[in-house]
Amino acid sequence: MAGVWDHGSVEIHHADNLAVTATLPDGSFTLVYLDPPFNTGRTRSKAVESARWTPPVDEAPDAEEPVIVASEEPADPGMLVFPDEDEPAPVPVVQRGFHGREYARLRGDLRTYDDRFDDYWAFLEPRLEEAWRLLADDGTLYLHLDYREVHYAKVMCDALFGRERFLNELIWAYDYGAKTRRRWPTKHETILVYVKNPSRYFFDSDAVDREPYMAPGLVTPEKAARGKLPTDVWWHTIVPTTGREKTGYPTQKPEGVLRRMVQASSRPGDRVLDMFAGSGTLGAVAAPLGRHSVLIDDNADAVAVMRKRLAAYRG
Repeated sequence: MAGVWDHGSVEIHHADNLAVTATLPDGSFTLVYLDPPFNTGRTRSKAVESARWTPPVDEAPDAEEPVIVASEEPADPGMLVFPDEDEPAPVPVVQRGFHGREYARLRGDLRTYDDRFDDYWAFLEPRLEEAWRLLADDGTLYLHLDYREVHYAKVMCDALFGRERFLNELIWAYDYGAKTRRRWPTKHETILVYVKNPSRYFFDSDAVDREPYMAPGLVTPEKAARGKLPTDVWWHTIVPTTGREKTGYPTQKPEGVLRRMVQASSRPGDRVLDMFAGSGTLGAVAAPLGRHSVLIDDNADAVAVMRKRLAAYRG
């Protein structure tokens, strides 16, 4: 059953995230974090999309533009070719992104493809639009994905928000769990970072917890003792199987990863939003740092975990 629980500095909603965000005013949050369900992928015939800005008519290029096509014959991946005059060209579907800027979706056929990005984007796009509406002018959006769809999402987010609002690609790397022997083991996830206003966004690197130098002997003892600021590659273990953080929720993210986002991209007293809250890690790190968090999930098990985990912050 849907409901809302106000735990003082933490507000938990058991509902579809679009239903909740529709009730919230524009620019309500300094930080919005989205950790949507990852695509697992399956082989099927499907359409693929690309997105690009639609230039004004008087700026359109005269020359025919090369496109990437799929072929039944072996070829170099991503080989550029010109469309065959006998084949119908993809039909652009013009849509509007941030501030009414137009972008075109080009649909083409690909015989088999191990993903469901069309379906996934249909689910994710309206939630990204709502997240962007709720983001304050000095706010930052963090989109947490894995290798299956992050590259497609980057292109679509550039079209939706504007490429100039892209700030970072963060790599969360870890070395834990089973490892395949048939390819390079996948031991990272990606976080795309966008800012609402590139000239006004808030970022406080001094507030971020420092990490040890990988080669402390190459710096002064004072620097080694202080540690260094994290780069865009974050080496951080997953949630340990034993320890105070562990809730038992299957997709729980470690507090250390989200703490960096909250420390860097919000101030004490700011409001932060997690639209796929899961075990409530954003709330668990935001409350001790003096932020007010709004956590949304439509899964009853997730809400039960959050209410238990965050009971200490009950108002």
